[in-house]
This record gives sequence, structure tokens and C-alpha cells, in this order.
Amino acid sequence: MGPTSTGKGTVLVVDDDRALRHALSALLAEAGHTVWQAGDGPGAVGALLERQPDVVLLDVGLPGMSGLDVLARARSVDPPPRVIIMTSDETPDTMLKAIRGQADRYLVKPFAPATVTEVVSEVLAAAAAATLPIEVVSARPEWVELVAPCALPVADRLQSFMMRLDADLPESVRESVGRAFRELLCNAIEWGGKLDPERRVRISCIRARRMVLYRIADPGEGFDIERLSHAAINNPEANPLEHAFVREEMGLRPGGLGLAIIRSIVDELIYNEARNEVVFIKYLD
Repeated sequence: MGPTSTGKGTVLVVDDDRALRHALSALLAEAGHTVWQAGDGPGAVGALLERQPDVVLLDVGLPGMSGLDVLARARSVDPPPRVIIMTSDETPDTMLKAIRGQADRYLVKPFAPATVTEVVSEVLAAAAAATLPIEVVSARPEWVELVAPCALPVADRLQSFMMRLDADLPESVRESVGRAFRELLCNAIEWGGKLDPERRVRISCIRARRMVLYRIADPGEGFDIERLSHAAINNPEANPLEHAFVREEMGLRPGGLGLAIIRSIVDELIYNEARNEVVFIKYLD
């Protein structure tokens, strides 16, 4: 069974906290989803194989089998479900294991109940390209390196995980880093990778005591913030706002206007000579 045209689907809720499991199930059922439950790892694996749900809400700390082990088993189901990790463990190690296991989202407990229905709806509505695998090259908390297909829906997954790495930073810093990361990543996917899932973009995040550094390696012709920004602002043939609407109707981002502000929200923005790799740095107080 797959999600219907109305965005409703089948959801397996896995958590050993009985009260929370029932509360989440009730909310999802009220939203129109078909919901099943499991209270431990073996029960979750059995439900995966028997029910083949569209989405799994999966706690990490389960009796009988770790939620991360259940995540690994979920990949053997054909087709594999979309998995939303739920945990109170905010350590980078757990989060990176979730990325390696191809989880879709990562919710940190406690969270507002409405968050679950919103995230499940987003996951069900996402394009098929959002499920393309992300390769973990390095999973050290101080040096994370990923390789991802050039598909814009994958950017949502990447941003939600990469920003968890910066959860200990001040909110203002985390927001500026997140905005810059998403703009440059989508720029690389669209302009360099030509939205071709067969191409790959490489992302690195390096954490030091006084800075956070992101590197994005473009798989194609290169991307140039100044060229794109100049073209978007100075194009005499089209209204920039109208241009943005046209691009959005085509499933593309508005263009260079969003990139024009990146220099004001990061401390360093550096391109290599070929303009196919970019590094941005945010210094920490």
C-alpha cells in the first residue's frame, strides 16, 4: 500500500513508551492515516515485513533490538519505508548513524505532538527523488563528509541532519549557517549538477573550537554566486519577481536573488579557481 492522492498513508509507530505511542497513533489516525504500533525492536521488524508501511516513526532506544538496527532491517523491505527517527539522544554519533541508515528525518524528544503529523505529511508528499541514498564518507563529529545525488528534494533531508550537528550553537548562528548551507547546496545541485540524480555533490562539515566550516563540491560546470546574483538583479528583460514565479512553477528555485545575501550572513565565502567548489566559514565567539 502506498500513499493516496490525498497524502494519506500507512504509518508504523515504534516506541516502548506506551502512552506516547498511543498518543502519536491517535493523532495520526485522526489525520486520516492508517496506523499500526510496535513496542519493541522485534515487534517492529515483524510489522515491517508483514505490513510494509509507507512511513515508520522509530524510537532509537528500544528493548530487544536498537532502533538503529530496525532502521537497517527496514532497508531490506521492498519498497523500503520512509523512516523518521525519534530520540532524546542528540549526540552526533546517533544522528550520523541515522544518516548512514538512510533515515528521512530526525525528531528530538520532547517535541510538540503536532510536529509529528506535519513531518509525516511532508515525508509522504515528498517526491520519489527524496529517497535517493546519501553516502556517508566520514562520520566523525568534527569532520562529516557526505555524497548525495543532485536532486533538490534530497536537500531537505541533508539540511535537517546537518543542522542537528550544529544544535549546540546559538540559535542565530545556527540559522545563518543553515540558510547559507541550503542556498549553496541547492545552487550546486541545480546549476552544477543540472538536477541530474546520476551526478553527485560532495558536502563536508568541519567543526573546530572557534569556527564551523562547510565545503560543497559541485559535480558539474561550477557555480558562481556573483554571476548568478548579478544576472538575477540586472537582467533587463524580465521582472525579477516574475522570473522567480516562473522558475518556481518549473520546480526550480527562484534563482540568484537568494544567494546575494550569503556574504552578509557568513564570515568567509571562498571559491576555488575553477569555481566548482565553495567553502563558507562562520566564526564562533
